[in-house]
Amino acid sequence: MGKPIVLQLGDDIRWNHDQYAKFKDQFEIKRSYSMSRSEFIRALKERQFGDFVAMYRPFWNTGGEMGNWDEELISLLPDSCKIYASAGAGFDWVDTVALAKKGVIYCNAAAACTESVADAAIWLIISAFRLFSWSAMAARAIDAEQFVDANRNLAMVSHNPKDHTLGIIGFGQIGRRTAEKAYKALDMKIHYHDIVQMPRQLEQVSNATFHKSMDTLLAESDCVVVATPFSGETLLNASLLAKMKQGSRIVNIARGKLLDEAALVDALKRGQLSAAGLDVHFNEPHVSPELAKMKNVEILSHNAGASLDSHIGFERLGMENIVSFQQTGKAVTPVNAHLINKTSKL
Repeated sequence: MGKPIVLQLGDDIRWNHDQYAKFKDQFEIKRSYSMSRSEFIRALKERQFGDFVAMYRPFWNTGGEMGNWDEELISLLPDSCKIYASAGAGFDWVDTVALAKKGVIYCNAAAACTESVADAAIWLIISAFRLFSWSAMAARAIDAEQFVDANRNLAMVSHNPKDHTLGIIGFGQIGRRTAEKAYKALDMKIHYHDIVQMPRQLEQVSNATFHKSMDTLLAESDCVVVATPFSGETLLNASLLAKMKQGSRIVNIARGKLLDEAALVDALKRGQLSAAGLDVHFNEPHVSPELAKMKNVEILSHNAGASLDSHIGFERLGMENIVSFQQTGKAVTPVNAHLINKTSKL
């Protein structure tokens, strides 16, 4: 029998060449490159890639040309396919439940970009307290009047993060690393909300306080960081934003659709929120014109996890997931493994 087949989606390997050489010793690599959805569907129906055991997508900006991984695509996968290892932290574009029903473990690569996203979160937190976006916009305008306005008036509405309460929604790797940096570098008090309370040893790193109710977290936090995966529904709507402390701040490093942008604009205009820091947007790549012109809103182009270090890690971790699963039956960073047995009974 030949080597098991791995279907690689997207571009060539760019950095981890020695690891990839060993990977190719263990697996036969077949490539889809950058197929359109219709081409990819036809290839799966015609079994052009054979009975592959795994799919490997090393980059988040290539290999996704076939669009969302929904029931239409997943139903066409061969029964031999048991694992899909992809770059990136978010997985709103893939139906992990449908994959589980098919018996396929999906692995993301959040671990590879944790440091980069947490750094960006700290940048946005600091900017939300100090309103550096106002200062930057004024300086880049090359307009003396705007410069003087920021120079004279920013201080009166700017605060140091020190001793303020940072509330984190989603205490996974990225949420915990953000908490650690904010606690140790900014002297902030850390509170968090998640589905379950973390083990005490994970809380102690940032002296974090657990909130079973998101309502209490919102009410007590001076700044809220959204760091939870998108599950298909808006997390923070107008009613929940209204429960936030008057004059508090919000930072979103997760997914734009978790936050109701119209409600956010309204909360900022009314002063319910004093500032916001957004790496992600509701209708990417389109940014809200209203948010873009606000002095108290820092916006990025979904770059929080975009570093060379992250990309190198994406390549590496994807291969590690597939090799580990092939050798031990367990992946390194599974997202839906807990659903496999449940869905197999459906």
